[in-house]
Amino acid sequence: MRALVLATHAPPAAAVTVVATLLAVAAALPAGRVVLVGLAVLAGQASIGWSNDWLDADRDRAVARADKPVVQGAVDPAVLRGAALAAAAVAVVLSLLLGPVPGALLLVLVASGWAYNAGLKRTVLSGVPYVTGFGALPAGVVAAAPGSPVAPWWLPAAGAALGAAAHLANVAPDIADDLATGVRGLPHRLGARRSAVVGALLLGGASLVLVLGPAGPPEWWGWAGLVLALPAVVVAALAGTPRFRRLAFPAVLLLTVLDVVLLVLGGAALT
Repeated sequence: MRALVLATHAPPAAAVTVVATLLAVAAALPAGRVVLVGLAVLAGQASIGWSNDWLDADRDRAVARADKPVVQGAVDPAVLRGAALAAAAVAVVLSLLLGPVPGALLLVLVASGWAYNAGLKRTVLSGVPYVTGFGALPAGVVAAAPGSPVAPWWLPAAGAALGAAAHLANVAPDIADDLATGVRGLPHRLGARRSAVVGALLLGGASLVLVLGPAGPPEWWGWAGLVLALPAVVVAALAGTPRFRRLAFPAVLLLTVLDVVLLVLGGAALT
């Protein structure tokens, strides 16, 4: 069981689930639908994590990824395949219980994750699943409210920017292992320094969209967020430089948390 939990890529899976659930709460969904959103997203994230470790089992063994349960021999790839397919089926059922529109939007994230694992990660289009999946997620959560309202443009736009930045940050630690096994996605082609700059700009752009996108003048907390974001973007852009890498990581973390808070506050402003 521990190996299966680890193979879900638990930290990011939990983070995405928590953000989706908080956004559902902020958007004033009924309690039952909040729970359903959380469970649907959790099932989808588990299926993506398990499919990743199943499909990458041989590649992870080739580079001796000691952090992977399948490399440690703690779980068999066939078990991961069965778990991934079962979780995907659960995600489909739970998502569609919310209705066809929110269900389809939430399943875009699941389909995007599977497409990335199945081969897009090895191409210049590796960022597309992150853009489409995380752009659709907030739109799906908002559509889960009674009447299936349409999310304003700035919510999916910010989600897409956050997703693209997450892709660049997620790949950075594994670039050497990926290149050794023939994976050349967009971050590998950009290189560490350019990936850091692009990622920082995406996070800063998400902040701008979330503060300036809604109709009317920004709230005080929006201006405060931008004051924090500006210097953080500058420092985060240095993440690809060995000399400043230690400073850059906290800046990236600050920007990510800040954008998530602004995203949830933006959802609350819709009610």
